[in-house]
Amino acid sequence: MNISYNWLKAYLAFDLQPSEVAAALTSIGLETGKTEEVQPVRGGLAGLVTGEVLTCAAHPNSDHLHITTVSIGTGEPLQIVCGAPNVAAGQKVIVAPVGAVLWQRDEKFVIKRSRIRGEESQGMICAEDEIGIGTDHSGIIVLPPDTEAGIPAGEYYRIESDWVFEVDVTPNRVDATSHYGVARDLAAYLKQSGRQAELRRPPVEAFAEDGATAADAIAVEVVDKDACLRYSGVTIRGAEVKESPDWLKNRLRTVGLRPINNVVDITNFVLHELGQPLHAFDASRIKGGKVVVRTMPEGTKFVTLDGVERTLSAHDLMICDAADAMCIGGVFGGLESGVTEQTTDIFLESACFHPSWIRKTARRFGLNTDASFRFERGLDPNQTVYALKRAALLVCEIAGGRIAGTIQDVYPEEVKPYPVDLSYRKINALTGTEIPPDTVKSILASLEMQIVSESAEGLSILVPVYRIDVRRDVDVIEDILRIYGYNRIAFKDRLQSTLSYRTATDRSYSLENLISEQLCGAGFHETINNSLVPLAHYDGLTAFPVEKAVRIENPLSADLNCMRQTLLFGGLQSIEHNLKHRNKNLRFFEFGSCYALNPDEAEADDPLKRYTEEYRLGLWMCGNRVENNWAHPNEATSAYELKAHVQHILSRLGIRKTTCVKTTDNLFADGSIVLRTPAGKTLGALGAVHPGLLKMTDVDIEVYYAELNWKTLLHEARKNKTVATEIARFPEVKRDLALLVDKAILFEDIERITFECERKLLKRITLFDVYEGRNLPQGKKSYAVSFYLQDESRTLEEKQIDAIMHKIRKGLEEKAGASLR
Repeated sequence: MNISYNWLKAYLAFDLQPSEVAAALTSIGLETGKTEEVQPVRGGLAGLVTGEVLTCAAHPNSDHLHITTVSIGTGEPLQIVCGAPNVAAGQKVIVAPVGAVLWQRDEKFVIKRSRIRGEESQGMICAEDEIGIGTDHSGIIVLPPDTEAGIPAGEYYRIESDWVFEVDVTPNRVDATSHYGVARDLAAYLKQSGRQAELRRPPVEAFAEDGATAADAIAVEVVDKDACLRYSGVTIRGAEVKESPDWLKNRLRTVGLRPINNVVDITNFVLHELGQPLHAFDASRIKGGKVVVRTMPEGTKFVTLDGVERTLSAHDLMICDAADAMCIGGVFGGLESGVTEQTTDIFLESACFHPSWIRKTARRFGLNTDASFRFERGLDPNQTVYALKRAALLVCEIAGGRIAGTIQDVYPEEVKPYPVDLSYRKINALTGTEIPPDTVKSILASLEMQIVSESAEGLSILVPVYRIDVRRDVDVIEDILRIYGYNRIAFKDRLQSTLSYRTATDRSYSLENLISEQLCGAGFHETINNSLVPLAHYDGLTAFPVEKAVRIENPLSADLNCMRQTLLFGGLQSIEHNLKHRNKNLRFFEFGSCYALNPDEAEADDPLKRYTEEYRLGLWMCGNRVENNWAHPNEATSAYELKAHVQHILSRLGIRKTTCVKTTDNLFADGSIVLRTPAGKTLGALGAVHPGLLKMTDVDIEVYYAELNWKTLLHEARKNKTVATEIARFPEVKRDLALLVDKAILFEDIERITFECERKLLKRITLFDVYEGRNLPQGKKSYAVSFYLQDESRTLEEKQIDAIMHKIRKGLEEKAGASLR
């Protein structure tokens, strides 16, 4: 939120420099991230001056240009070629002489001496949009006839340099979402620092209702009183909607708002002044002369100010007239009910809506406005009439008109200050220091907390309604401490602590660290991705169907509307982000939970039984395995490399016996596999990500992905027993076979059959070549396999080796249809 230094001074007189104000705000909990010097108009109109057009003649070489001579109060008149259709002799104008700087958004250009169609031009006569004080480009700015030439444009338009603080307001501090609210906190700080600080609240005593025209006022009816805590409104007739005065436009520009017209600008001004959102309706468009606060039927169509047609829910609070909806209450105005230049009669709204209603509606439509930002955090209902009077007085002052009738105020149940009992002993215990009772009372008074009664032990106070986050004594103590000063709490030489010795270790945590270190050592980087993902990601997926997705009732956006069922998409987003930054050789891993509806417990009374949560390990690889190496050609990563990393993980956990089965899951491309234990438990799956999913996530490179069920891995790891054996004293024997097998046969099948034939002496089996092509029968491929035999008690004899190899060949022939090449 942007806070203006000069605007703060309108409510609080202080002599702090901008940097000191930023430090003070940060010290009392209003963290200031950036302090920047700004002007309401970029560049502050430096170098531009007022001028007088002395002569204006047609350009001899153009049918639309004019040659003018312009006096700027000093020196010789300037010859300026101007293309504006409204330029004429005798006008007072804004001139940019040679050397002046103009800004177009973030780009600047310097006015130079030039020749236009053969005639010299020594500057520029400016239009509104060219100097940033408006949007009109139909002609040059024509100033009042009595304007003197030579006045700096910044002085003429009263452009003041200002400082803007970027204040990060926490969700509980809605009372500080305005200039007056920040000034109120700053005043409390200054008082406790021993400085004079008198807070000036904008006066509204001049507000006078026109009782004689009471029947002329727009009436108000609140139907949904639970959703609308208070609704106040006033009617103003005979106003003139036009451009705002410079001071008002400059205030808004300083905090980053674009001026629109005087009435809308006043509502925005009061919003940033007092933190109370307002809305202005064209009273002539309010059918039946009545405003009704209610909901509309489910499915009602409504067009908002941005021209978008939205479908309403039965839980969206609407501001309606006697016939139709006019505005989404507390969120966004309607297209047909707003104030225009033709408006003369205005109905001003100042309300307090229930935070939950506004928050749900804003999330449902994906809208985040200045009004919804404040309403959904909770506002003070006792401020609505004051803010309404402040705005009404400004409208009457700036736009003219008269207040018609009385203020229409519906306040079903008054909210009163909150009573809190405060103990001095608890204050000292929680703050870690002894704060004198007089200091406590002084801080409470500066925070506008009323002391009702006091004793030697403590105080009974009333907390203002606008402090919606302060309900308990600990909340008050927190407020006392932030004003007292965190930096004033002294550190003691003695540290009091309770030390514990952990006798039992969390096996899951230690193994997770073990695998993380292994993967980092293999070149992987750990990622942590959002558990919320778009529901659209699961459209058409067989393993993770949309029907099993855990949906969020009030999502922040359509991209965060369900819990993830798989880790895949978070990693793909990280890959997509890195690819945009030209990082393509990526190795990621993530430990995280995945969520799904439990179809077997869909009707369970216990909500926790309706859902499943599984902790998983995901691995992503893409790009090149080797790149730009003088000793090795570039080599792309592959599914085999990923499988090797997965096998290393299993081996590290002591899981050595697994089976591979081809998967038809459309999360992966063809050829991907599922890893299972010999008992049939699924450990995970790995392979190339399906091209359709890569396209959906804007990833234009092949990605290999593995997802392992961590709980199942731990269960299998518990079965592992570590056994120490003596290093074998007798040599290992290697025999190679070239096997001709069907293309459907996997090496895993060869491995499984071989170990079934010989369990005792066969130590391992490796595949060192695969061939498919010429000189082989159709539908066949060749595996070149090495078999390693070893007897730990004696040296193997040739006859024994031949017998084992014969048994292996026979088993492969019978069970795999293999033959020797």
